[in-house]
Amino acid sequence: MHAPSAKSIAWLASTLLVVALAVAGAASAPTAPAAQASAYDVLITGGRVVDGTGAPWFAADVGIRGDRIAAIGDLKGATAKTTIDAAGLVVSPGFIDLLGQSEFNVLVDNRAASKIMQGVTTEVTGEGNSIAPMNERLFADQADAFKHFGVTWDWRTLSDYFRRLDERTHPAINLATFVGAGGLRTYVIGKDDRPATPAELSRMQDLVAAAMQDGALGVSSALQYMPDRFASTDELVALASVAAKYGGVYFTHIRSESGQMPAALDEAFEVADRAKIPVEIWHLKTAYKPNWGRMPEMLAKIEAARARGLDITADTYPYTRAANGLDACLPMWVREGGTDKMIARLRNPADRERIKREMDDPASPGWENQWYGSGGGDGVMISSVLDPSLRKYEGMTLTEIGQAMGEDPRDAVMDLVIADRGHSEVVISIMREDDVVKAMQSPLVSFDTDAGAKAEDGPLAESKTHPRAFGTFARILGKYVRDEHVLRLEDAIRKMTSQPATRVHLEDRGILRPGMAADVTVFDPATIRDVATYADPMHYAVGVRYVLVNGRPVVSGGRITGERPGRALKGPGARR
Repeated sequence: MHAPSAKSIAWLASTLLVVALAVAGAASAPTAPAAQASAYDVLITGGRVVDGTGAPWFAADVGIRGDRIAAIGDLKGATAKTTIDAAGLVVSPGFIDLLGQSEFNVLVDNRAASKIMQGVTTEVTGEGNSIAPMNERLFADQADAFKHFGVTWDWRTLSDYFRRLDERTHPAINLATFVGAGGLRTYVIGKDDRPATPAELSRMQDLVAAAMQDGALGVSSALQYMPDRFASTDELVALASVAAKYGGVYFTHIRSESGQMPAALDEAFEVADRAKIPVEIWHLKTAYKPNWGRMPEMLAKIEAARARGLDITADTYPYTRAANGLDACLPMWVREGGTDKMIARLRNPADRERIKREMDDPASPGWENQWYGSGGGDGVMISSVLDPSLRKYEGMTLTEIGQAMGEDPRDAVMDLVIADRGHSEVVISIMREDDVVKAMQSPLVSFDTDAGAKAEDGPLAESKTHPRAFGTFARILGKYVRDEHVLRLEDAIRKMTSQPATRVHLEDRGILRPGMAADVTVFDPATIRDVATYADPMHYAVGVRYVLVNGRPVVSGGRITGERPGRALKGPGARR
């Protein structure tokens, strides 16, 4: 018997490899034999499956048992308690909002209505300030909202909050959160502009460790705002290093989104490098007219950091106007120390004159001059207030409000901040469309709403908001995918599903595969669109037909159901 030649050995190895690949392919292919007739809780038939990976859509049925996807493929002959006819519709993983801001709102209205009606099944939150840990000092800042909406504060740790969410709140969506560096500063130090002492920093690190063990995704910062802005880079590295030990990530609203943006990005890169942690830039933008057209430069800077081995990504929303607190139109020194100190300064005539000078000074140091960058009163519109007596100003610019009050728009800003105790929110005109599109098209960028859930009725309908709370995901799929062909459908879905899930280590979500969580969105690609506008934002998106969260329908036939199957989703530190 002759020994096999090298050529025959190579042929045999090649053949075995082909067979192995074929077997593996058969095991992972999105098909199931018709003979596999089985009973499912939910069967979605005849749809175009966009599985979240970026792969082209394919025709298949989706079978669900309990809270898991059981099968994908040709499921003819299968029976189910509920069958959804998805002919002509797209079946995708549920959308993941990478900055949702609903941690308090779901305690007020557990429907998360404006989110589920645009296909969101999971929300990530905790920008700089997080819902926990909470102490008396942090609660005092939010006591007006708790009282107004009748919410009882009965948690201190993130574990306590998650328990309330799962056992009492029962939200329609899943919710995951970061622990916020700004909240930790307030918890330990207060809102004074000073460095943390070694003992204070150690205490903040202990709180990060506890939150990570409770299930935080990582640590976050909002460095344009107080008190996060008072943190040094060293402080941020110290906190992020603790999160990294638990497999966490660092998400940041960088220190500048305008003229100092290159340096602000460098700071984020430094945290990534020194803390050995993945970093995400929240709601990437190039703000204010002098910086319009600079998005390609900023994206190139992120790509260069990645080429050096730093794990940097970003997310964005599809609008040219942003939103935040009206008090962000005031210099940082005015806001330092908290609400009562801020109001005292705003009532001081000499301070008011200084404030007005600095609001009109583009070189005013120490803050992002939002007032000047938005074009003054014409570019700042009141979107929501807490005090019902101020509702008449919602939807009006500060120029219009100043005229109604018979005073300078800058004085109107200060008087409204006093009257609403800093709770008023604004929409600000600060971006240009081509920059928004460039960010959306980058493979490094996924999506967020940067807005809390609202509703067309109920307590969260009493005050207005930015239209992104209602329209973000539908706007992307309607305007930018279908109408303008800015994005390929499969790429847009990937940015809404598997990409964010991977970023925050939600390992069983974001892809349609057997064994994965049954978070599913079914929409009509021909009709999906946003309806909310800046002037009239309180309208649900249209075109989303079904939304399943953990296998149960929270939207059916385009209508909100009574199901509330959402749950707290915990980060890697709690799963160890």
